[in-house]
Formats: sequence, structure tokens, C-alpha cells
Amino acid sequence: MNILVTGCKGQLGTELQKIADTGHRWLFTDADTLDICNKAAVEACFEANGIEICINCAAYTAVDKAEDEPEMAMLINAFAPKVLADTCKRHHALLIHVSTDYVFGGDAHEPYKVDDPINPQSVYGSTKADGERLIRESGCSYMIVRTAWLYSSTGHNFVKTMLMLGDTKEEINVVADQKGCPTWAHDLAVALMALVDKNGKNEVHETFHFTNEGQITWHDFATAIMELGGKQCKVNPITTDQYPTKAKRPAYSVLDLSKIKEFTGIEIPEWRASLIKCIEELSQTISAH
Repeated sequence: MNILVTGCKGQLGTELQKIADTGHRWLFTDADTLDICNKAAVEACFEANGIEICINCAAYTAVDKAEDEPEMAMLINAFAPKVLADTCKRHHALLIHVSTDYVFGGDAHEPYKVDDPINPQSVYGSTKADGERLIRESGCSYMIVRTAWLYSSTGHNFVKTMLMLGDTKEEINVVADQKGCPTWAHDLAVALMALVDKNGKNEVHETFHFTNEGQITWHDFATAIMELGGKQCKVNPITTDQYPTKAKRPAYSVLDLSKIKEFTGIEIPEWRASLIKCIEELSQTISAH
């Protein structure tokens, strides 16, 4: 299959590059090599490369900044996916699009199923919800994969921030009343590959959820990062009210993973096991330099 990956320099795109197999022909692009808001450029790329699957890893993910830049968030999170979806429709290609737990209201008490009603509470969440809607309305073959709390050994993320703070602070405060589940970008990349291999070129209109297994608070996560990273920094639990942010965060955003497990047959690692692997990877990177 000829597979186009957008946003290849982000956390997920980087992991896909690491595991991309020779059984497919891969075209990895980023904003500097393909403007996915430009219809003509996207059309030309599909035409020239015979694209059969597009994996869209590009997104505007600065949650608080999006409150001040709604147009930019809308352009990247909604308009660009529509361009990709419309192009996929014309070329009978499959669009695999990565979305977010932020499309939900965050007021549930049990894991969100894929068809639960959405109710985004932030500009970021609503632009991602618009992106999903525009893909569905395009009539293209699609798989939307919602994920949450993404981290890896590259880019900016919670794990790397905590490890950095662990080196410089004696104690930090982290919210303990927001519950969700972390996702190691490597595991998500593996799951996306499983979706590609399972589906091939079949017409499909499906939404999936993928995170690592388990549910924890940000405080739990930070505590585990400090412990596994060998940091002496104390992590104090605080409430969301004590740490005001511009964008509202979901109080509960655990995602139900049963559908993707049934569809692909993959085993999803537990969050702590994957965190251990990521921290090992980071320490190897540091020692190599």
C-alpha cells in the first residue's frame, strides 16, 4: 500500500517512522513539505504517489493557546482534515485520523464508549470535534482514533516536563482530581499499523478509542514518573481549582478500549509498563549524548 503520513515530526509521526515496515511504501510529510490546508498541494501529492491510505498525525495541540488562536486551531484541526477527507474520497483512499478525549464533556464516571455523545468544553476540543464531523460528512472511507495524554521520548509532553522538574525542584503540585489514561506514542503507532493491516482497502466508517490500559490521575502519573525516573522531587496533590488554566480540562476522560481490541485483536499494554519503557528510552538517549 502507498501510505501518506502527515505531521511526521510530531510524537506519533516520529514513532510511525520508527516502525514503518517495508511491506508498504511510506511517504512521510510535515508542514514544511506538504501544506495539508492547500487542496491543490494535497491533490497533487495523492496523484503523484498513488496514495491509498492517509494517516493524519498533524494537529494543533496547544490546548490553552487554542483559546487565544481559535482560527489557527480550526484551520489545522478541522479544515485540514476536511481537505484530506475530500481528497481521500476522490481517490478511494482510507483516512486514518487521530482525535482526542477532549471531544467529551469530562463529566462521566465510567469509560467513554465510541458512540457516547460528545460535548467539548474547550476550543481545542470543539475544533477536534469539528474535524471528526467533517470527515464523517465527506463520505470518505475513514477510521477516527481518539487518544489521550500522549507522551514519548520526543517533543513536548508531560513525562519529559516532569523529569525536567524532578531535576530542578524539590517539590511540585499536580492536580489529583482529573482522571484519564496516558498513551505512549509507540503503542498508538503499533495500534494504527494494526488497523492498516487488518483493514487493507475495505470501505470502512469507524471510530475507535486507544490509550494504554488503566485509569489514573495526573498526580498518580507524576508520582510514577518521579519514582521510575529516580527523581527525589515530592509531588503534592492539588485540585483543579488550585491550578487554573485558560482551557477547561476534562475531570474524567477514560476511554473504553473494547472496540479496537475486538477489531484488531491487539494486546494493549498497561500504562505503567509502557511508561517504564519510555523512561528507559529517554535515559538511553541522554547517556548517548
